[in-house]
Amino acid sequence: LTALDIDLSIGIDLSSLCCIKANNVVVKSAFLLSSCSASHVVVSLVKNYPNYLIINLDKLDYCASLKNLETVSEKENYKFIQGDICEPHFIKQLFETEKIDIVLHFAAQTHVDLSFWHALEFTYVNVYGTNVLVAAAHEANVEKFVYVSTDEVYGGSTDQEFDESSPKRPTNPYASSKAAAECFVQSYWERYQFPVVITRSSNVYGPHQYPEKVIPKFISLLQQNRKCCIHGSGLQRRNFLYATDVVEAFLTVLKEGKPGEIYNIGTNFEMSIAQLAKELIHLIKKTSSESEMEHWMDYVKDRPANDMRYPMSSEKMHKLGWRPKVPWKEGIKKTIEWYKENFHNWKNAEKALEPFPVTEPFAQLNVP
Repeated sequence: LTALDIDLSIGIDLSSLCCIKANNVVVKSAFLLSSCSASHVVVSLVKNYPNYLIINLDKLDYCASLKNLETVSEKENYKFIQGDICEPHFIKQLFETEKIDIVLHFAAQTHVDLSFWHALEFTYVNVYGTNVLVAAAHEANVEKFVYVSTDEVYGGSTDQEFDESSPKRPTNPYASSKAAAECFVQSYWERYQFPVVITRSSNVYGPHQYPEKVIPKFISLLQQNRKCCIHGSGLQRRNFLYATDVVEAFLTVLKEGKPGEIYNIGTNFEMSIAQLAKELIHLIKKTSSESEMEHWMDYVKDRPANDMRYPMSSEKMHKLGWRPKVPWKEGIKKTIEWYKENFHNWKNAEKALEPFPVTEPFAQLNVP
């Protein structure tokens, strides 16, 4: 059995594609801080499935860091390949050479702020790249193709809880590109009965995440004695899942997920961005004073669209036997400790701490 895991760039710097076949897994890592989950999935697969070859395919984009995989880099069942999912010939050759059976596709550009200024690049990587992958996987007769999407495809809601049948109403270029990619993937099930599974996850946090995402950004700013930059009112609410819980969710989907199905991976734990900042200020700056906490909060203009909430039902995942286990207090303390020592795992990490994104990350991207 070979697994292919490609990590591109999602929140936790590894946008991944993972395929599994008897003894092979490939990971492509272009960590957009959209995905710290991909690196955690790879580490778990390498350590817990020694009879599988885990092939990590990584573009090494601006938010990628191979240090996230140092614990498995010398393992006999781990293989690293640098490459781009937007290169059809390369991807086709990879499937032919590695004989991949299962694919976990995390690969994507994922930072919402950047997507407003680089919508074409997001469409190219997330939609075209996914089309390249699913077409090659279908031609190679892969046994299961898991596409990792996002709760943001639903759009925002103040009261309605989304389930997997809820309509897609994305409100930003990133979410729109993920919704479009979902349609490409789903069409291969509808037309060919190709065994695809789609997941939609809440916000992931934990070690390995590129600090453009809100939790590592706030942690890193506070650890450098700088203020948390809060977009708009700070009343936007988000659900946060710890990385190891997400790993368990993906392993559950690999084992139990049914072809043609969509699975929400979420949690009932929710807090506003302003409350998140206060929690981190309390833990890092050791203060409970409201006025002192406000001192460490800098409210800046909001981004062009900022959904208030993404409430999701994860009942389908619960029926498969998965539920989140790591309490917020435990997960966030581990995350804070990790960034004390590992902030400089990315050479350009300082740029990620700016209130709004810069344009450099895509300067070298050639869109045909």
